[in-house]
Amino acid sequence: MKTVLITGASSGFGLETAKLFLEKGWRVVATMRTPRAEILPPSENLDILALDVTNADSIRKAVEAAGPIDVLVNNAGIGWLNAVEGTPMDVVRDLFETNTFGTIAMTQAVLPQFRERRQGVVINVTSSVTLMPLPLLSVYTASKAAVNAFTEVAALELEPFNVDMKIVLPGRAPATSFGDTARSRIQAEGGFPEAYASVVKSVFAKWEEQGDTEITHADDVAQAIWRAATDPSSPMSIPAGADAVALAG
Repeated sequence: MKTVLITGASSGFGLETAKLFLEKGWRVVATMRTPRAEILPPSENLDILALDVTNADSIRKAVEAAGPIDVLVNNAGIGWLNAVEGTPMDVVRDLFETNTFGTIAMTQAVLPQFRERRQGVVINVTSSVTLMPLPLLSVYTASKAAVNAFTEVAALELEPFNVDMKIVLPGRAPATSFGDTARSRIQAEGGFPEAYASVVKSVFAKWEEQGDTEITHADDVAQAIWRAATDPSSPMSIPAGADAVALAG
C-alpha cells in the first residue's frame, strides 16, 4: 500500500485530495495546523497529524510520525489580494513563509528517504495566476511563482535518483474557504488603499462578469494531484479546473 502525505488537508483542495486517495486505497497522512478527525471518514488507512509548515520542529515531528511515504503533496497555503502599496511587509513574509519556504522545507524533509529508495513524487500546488499577470495579486503570485521555479530546478537535480517533481496549478475556486481567508486578512490589515479604488472595482467587476462558468472545483485539483502522483507520463505542470486549463492553452 502506498502512502501520501498531504499538507493543508483541513479544507478545500487538501481535504478533497485526502478523500480521493483514501477511496483509491492509499494510506493517507492528512496534516493540518489543528487536527480535526471528524472531517474525514474513519479509516484504518488514515492518520491525521498536526503540522505547521512554517515551524521546523513541527515538520520534523510530522515527518517522523508519518514514517515512509511515497508521495508528498505540498498544498498548505494562504491567500492575499491587494495592491503592492497595500501589502505590509509582515504580510509579505507570512505569505512566503507558508507558500514558499514551507513548501521548500517540507520537500527537504522527505527528499532523503526518496533519494535513498530512488523513488518518490513531490507535488507542489501553486496557482494558475502564475500563468498570466493579474492586478492585486503581485505578492501572492510571487510566492507561488517562486515555487514553480524551485520545482523545475529541483526536478533536474533529482532526476538521477528517479524522484519526480510536479506542479498542479488550480484556477479560481470560489467554493473553497481560500477567498474568505484572504478577505479576512485584508480587512485585518486595513483594507485596500483608497488610491486604488478604481483598480479594485474593475477587478471585482470582471469576476462578476465571469460568473461561475469557468472556475475550479476542489475535485478538479484532487484529480490533477492523483494524476501527478500515479501517471509517470504526466507533464511536470498540470492545470486544474476549466479556467486554469484555458489559461494554460
